[in-house]
Amino acid sequence: MQSDHVYRKTELVGSSTTSISDAIEGAIARAAKTLRHIEWFEVSEIRGHVQDGKVGHYQVVLKVGFRVED
Repeated sequence: MQSDHVYRKTELVGSSTTSISDAIEGAIARAAKTLRHIEWFEVSEIRGHVQDGKVGHYQVVLKVGFRVED
């Protein structure tokens, strides 16, 4: 078993009308359809859109780390 891994990071932007968590989970779920070995994420930005005095949607910029295959 190899213990030294190499990772790559890619930036995603997720959005949701429900919550920040849903924006994160949606972005990761979508990325998991095309990226293998996703192991971590970090949120770098949180923003949203205000419509009629209420939150219209949440937008989250996150970086996901995935292990590079040998």
